[in-house]
Amino acid sequence: MSELKIYNSLQRQKEVFTSLYPGHVGMYVCGPTVSGESHLGHARPYITFDVVYRYLQFLGYKVRYVRNITDAGHFEEEGREAEDKIAKRAQLEKLEPMELVQKYTNLFHWAFNQFNCLEPSIEPTATGHIIEQIEMIKTIMEKGYAYEKNGSVYFDVKKYAETHDYGILSGRVLEDMLESSNRELEGQDEKINNVDFALWKKAPPEHIMRWPSPWGEGFPGWHIECSAMSNKYLGKQFDIHGGGMDLQFPHHECEIAQSEIAHGEMMARYWMHNNMITINGRKMGKAYNNTIKLTELFTGNHHLLDRAYSPMTIRFFVLQTHYRSTLDFSNEALQAAEKGLHRLWSAYEVLQKLTYAPLDGQPVNEELDKQVRDWCHECHEFLNDDFNTAKVLANLFELAPVINSIKGGQIKIHELSEETFQLLQKTWTTFLIEILGLQPETLNTDNSKLDGVIQLLMEMRKEAKSRKDYAASDKIRNQLLSVGIQLKDEKDGSMTYSIQ
Repeated sequence: MSELKIYNSLQRQKEVFTSLYPGHVGMYVCGPTVSGESHLGHARPYITFDVVYRYLQFLGYKVRYVRNITDAGHFEEEGREAEDKIAKRAQLEKLEPMELVQKYTNLFHWAFNQFNCLEPSIEPTATGHIIEQIEMIKTIMEKGYAYEKNGSVYFDVKKYAETHDYGILSGRVLEDMLESSNRELEGQDEKINNVDFALWKKAPPEHIMRWPSPWGEGFPGWHIECSAMSNKYLGKQFDIHGGGMDLQFPHHECEIAQSEIAHGEMMARYWMHNNMITINGRKMGKAYNNTIKLTELFTGNHHLLDRAYSPMTIRFFVLQTHYRSTLDFSNEALQAAEKGLHRLWSAYEVLQKLTYAPLDGQPVNEELDKQVRDWCHECHEFLNDDFNTAKVLANLFELAPVINSIKGGQIKIHELSEETFQLLQKTWTTFLIEILGLQPETLNTDNSKLDGVIQLLMEMRKEAKSRKDYAASDKIRNQLLSVGIQLKDEKDGSMTYSIQ
């Protein structure tokens, strides 16, 4: 099974997507695990699939876009057993698990509203669908592809592989995985095969998040949640399943296996995986001390940042590279993206003010006219070809000098036909705003949003002071003061602000 490539077919073949009924598209994208703040790596999939969502709607499809919230926090990653990240973080922050979940869900929504991402059609939560997950596990057990051991339930991968292709998405070979598995990992002695994955885990006494089940109190495995929720809202088979490349194995591979047994069909017709964001050529991760939270990007409060960057700059930066290619972050790259975005917006604003005024007897410049039309039409072709936003932006950069030359008088507006000029205006509005979802920065500066940003920064400053990180606390205060926002520490421990 290959990645999604819809070469020049999206507009001509409405039957390419038919999971719900003709003319409709079902799309499921793995959402965030709300055990902490979203970081730069999270920005890429949600911006990528926001463009997919926008473009499919532009083509006339009715899209049901489902993006889950993982609020149970139980992970079974490659080579390690389940870990409850939410409960672990809740203990650190001295919060109830669902209190922590709500905090970071709100923060996630706030951050992605800054990116101008459209809301999904449905945003189900893992904890809200425990019943569906249990029922799906029961079905898999009844069909003989799962077994219970000491209150936990595991999927029998080796049995599945006898009649199905386990590794169809990732290209993994089961025999290689069996040889490389480590039996010394916690819980492996319960499994028939080392590669089997948990559908349900028995909760030890200290485990906070737990639910009753036919196998005793416990919690669902990580993979089962997406299969259960996608089936409930999109059916046994839907059109597009998306997520980051890091989810291809084991998460999506396991989703395929359990869904095929439970529902008898390949769950998704197309799989889309965005590639990683690297930091100065290195993978982003805690071990490298290079994970940049979105709030840090927006404020510049990180040791790898020269300064703050706006949400639209980040969105533009992400869209400049095809979603399946690695995207390398650096201050230089973001500053170049900032300049590029400004250049396109300047051209757009010029174009909106131009009025077509043909001159009698003056011929159209046929060569220029054809070139402009070709650049405009190619924007559609590029998005039809695996959603290539990078090429769309490249064409807009080709068109920008034409627009500026019309303004400056180097090109006379009548050198374009009226039809081509209208196509030029429509192309910029359609792609820059409606599909790529870019905005001028001034659209994000109303008072309610500004207050939300300042409140968030004050909370970050409080946390810095509580851990005696006075350098970070002072930096937040001084940077706000430099743009005319003064913070005041009140006697009761609260914090207020005033705009100078």
